[in-house]
This record gives sequence, C-alpha cells and structure tokens, in this order.
Amino acid sequence: MMYISINNELFSQEEANISVADLSIQRGYGIFDFLKTINNKPIFIEDYFNRFYNSAKEMHLEVALNPEQLREAILKLIAKNNIPNSGIKIILTGGFSEDGYTMVKPNLIIIQTPLNIIESETSKALALVSYNHQRQIPQVKTIDYLQAIRLQKFVKENDADDLLYHNNGKVRECPRANFFIVTRDEIITAKDEVLHGITRKKILGLTIPNYTFIERDFTLDEVYQAKEAFISSSTKNAFAVEKIDEKLIGDGKNTITKLINDKLLELIELDQKGLN
Repeated sequence: MMYISINNELFSQEEANISVADLSIQRGYGIFDFLKTINNKPIFIEDYFNRFYNSAKEMHLEVALNPEQLREAILKLIAKNNIPNSGIKIILTGGFSEDGYTMVKPNLIIIQTPLNIIESETSKALALVSYNHQRQIPQVKTIDYLQAIRLQKFVKENDADDLLYHNNGKVRECPRANFFIVTRDEIITAKDEVLHGITRKKILGLTIPNYTFIERDFTLDEVYQAKEAFISSSTKNAFAVEKIDEKLIGDGKNTITKLINDKLLELIELDQKGLN
C-alpha cells in the first residue's frame, strides 16, 4: 500500500484527497519541488529545500513546516512506504478558497513514487523540437505545465522526445530540465528567465579541463552548430541530446556530456554517504 502525506498526516493513496475548492484546482495556483532518494537517502535535500522555500516566498505561500519539520515529514513517509529508490514530490497549493480566488492557508502534500534511477545511459540520447514560449515566473517551480502538456501531440508529430523552449530565438529550457550546449572551449546555459535547477547548479560547480562554464543568452543557430548538447535534471543527471529540430548535433560522441555525468554521479555518491 502506498501512502501520501497531506498537512503532515499520512493517508493511504486511496484515502488521500483535497477539496475541489483548492486554488490548485480552481486556478492552477501552487508550487512544487521534486527530489530523488537512493537507498532511502534523499539526495541534495538542502538544495531542494532552499529552492522550495524561495518559491513559496515568491508566490506568497506560507509553509506550515520549517525545514527540519519538513525533513522529518519526508523521512516518515519514506519509512512508511519503504521505496528505496524513489521520487519525492513536495506540493504546496493555494488552499481551500471559498471564492475560488483569494489565497488562504496552503495545503502541503508529499507524494513518493518508485523511480528507476538512471546511472549512466551513455548509449541513449534525446531528440528535441523547439517551440517559442516563455514560462511565467520562470524562477519559481510552479505547478503550471499547461503548455508542455498541451504540446505533447506536437512533440510526437515531430518525432521528438521533448520540447526546447526559446523566446524569439533565445534558448531557454525544456519543460522539466535545463539545457546546455558545448562549444570548442565553453559549456553554455541560459542565465535568465529559466528555473535554476539543482542539477544545473551542481554542473556549474564542476571543473572540466579546457572548458569554461558560461551563463548567457544563446540562439537556436548556436545550438545547431554546437559540438554537443545535453539536458540536466534530477532524474536524468546530464543526458545527451542528439537531434534538435531534426538537425544532428555534433558527431554523436558526447564526450563532455559523459564526463559531466560521471562527475555528477560522484557527487551523488558522496551525498548518499553523507560526505558532501
């Protein structure tokens, strides 16, 4: 039986529910964050908490639990479900609003689901299709995935795995991942108008011989000419992109992406052992 935490109470999956008056349902108002566990150990949890509480502040949502209490709630759920490798989704909604518009006391929901932990799938790569779209309040991880879900048919029609958002040619991010390109001596990712992912943060802190990390605007034309391209996320770490808008990227070797992924796995192992 799977359990879900709602306002720090555990419910079976069948009994877990919130009112249809919640602003998350009425207006799509809420935030979330997502982290993974390996052998029942939450990975980089402090980084995810920092982003979660910052998102709550930006959206004027009060978190009833302080970070230590939230950690305890997550560990209680982990112990109850006993899913060693999992995804933990922390959702904070706008609350039960009588008029369907006014913010009230938020609801805090924690969901755990099994997760196939990707270690190093170096033989696989993604195909992306670009789309002109700028997410609202991009620095906040809101529950608004309207465009990404609406465009699933568009993605399939273009024989792609996911979207690559750009704002009139300036590359931004994927719906659930940050995006990087590799040039002759630089590794570039967008600085502004994107979610600053935790895996992105870890990558930017790495040392890659003969390469410099750069945060700046870059164009789709630069993407098409790149040596490599990859996405970063909690579930995929650093994952190669082989094709964008049906254009092949680089020579397909993805040497730098593989090196970055290996270094990420080292950081994850250190954190798992409590050595990071």
